[in-house]
Amino acid sequence: MKVLFISSWYPNKLEPTNGNFVQRHAEAVALQHHVEVLHAIGDPNQKEKFLFDEKVINGLKTLIVYYRNTKNPLINFRRRMKAYTLGFQNMQKPDIVHANVMHNNMLFAVHVKKKYKIPYVVTEHWTAFQENATDSSGYFGKSIAKRIATNANHILPVCDRLKRGIRSMGVKTPISIVPNVVDTDIFSKRKIESRPTQFLHISSLTYMKNIPAILETFLKLHNAGYNFRLSIGGDGDIKPILEFIKKNNLDSKISVFGTLSHTEVAAKMQASDAFILFSRYENQPCVINESMSVGLFVFSSDVGGISEFFPEKFGVLIPKENNDIFYASLTQYLDNKLETASIEEMHTYAVQTFGKESISNQFTKIYNECFNP
Repeated sequence: MKVLFISSWYPNKLEPTNGNFVQRHAEAVALQHHVEVLHAIGDPNQKEKFLFDEKVINGLKTLIVYYRNTKNPLINFRRRMKAYTLGFQNMQKPDIVHANVMHNNMLFAVHVKKKYKIPYVVTEHWTAFQENATDSSGYFGKSIAKRIATNANHILPVCDRLKRGIRSMGVKTPISIVPNVVDTDIFSKRKIESRPTQFLHISSLTYMKNIPAILETFLKLHNAGYNFRLSIGGDGDIKPILEFIKKNNLDSKISVFGTLSHTEVAAKMQASDAFILFSRYENQPCVINESMSVGLFVFSSDVGGISEFFPEKFGVLIPKENNDIFYASLTQYLDNKLETASIEEMHTYAVQTFGKESISNQFTKIYNECFNP
């Protein structure tokens, strides 16, 4: 089929890593179908009303249409819809549209279906639509999301908690869970080395990732005399981390890095033993899927849909913001008191559950159902 991916979030020159999980879904679908990508985003600094940036990225024709952003949200919305309309004219007419994230951007998918009779599915990643979400898109945002969901042929949240949240909005559209994808060739199995235990944290380093709690817990491990190394970083503000390290003389225990490419993330994981994610809220994080593919033992807060794809002995799930249990779990691991699955077992699970071929097959089945319900 000819599949057009559109998304409220997608990597671009303003936000290079935003929505990279959508990009990976598109690449997985491209194993079986002809995929093109269209995205629109506002740039307040450009002079032109519309600017077209077309590239072939990882084999996919990718067109980003930048529109001149203003302080008026209504004007911005109109320009965004115009940007999608202009961009659509430069793409092959698709058999099906694969929309992502039910922000008002995806009203374009509703428009395309009504005007051209082209069906669409929508994958959902946004924590705001989780059951009992701590953040929210507001009444107006949820009304728009409900319209997008109601008109879709199929909804594809990445975890069950999102599915329950969408159902609670009164949406009757068919729903199937399809998780985030991992390139299990890049995230290949690590080799065990004799060294101090290497912990790793990679994220956007935002409030939701709870970085202070991670640092305080590892300081406590250091003060208790444990031998370890923690490597922490990502595409966020590393200055507070550096200040914490300096204040507590942790240069020998904690190292910091900035934004990494996909292959650099894999290399970091392959040089580690365990992955840390102590978030306040999540959906179905790619980094946990990737950690499993590499064979890393995972310490994660039990939030969002993480527990839905977390086999026994693959790691430890910790109650949200419970620093004491987090610390106790790490000490048990460092004292060799936790039973862990083998690297081979973790990698095999990742291939079968998150691998590109598996995800591509799941999407293909759902696309076919849109034409043969």
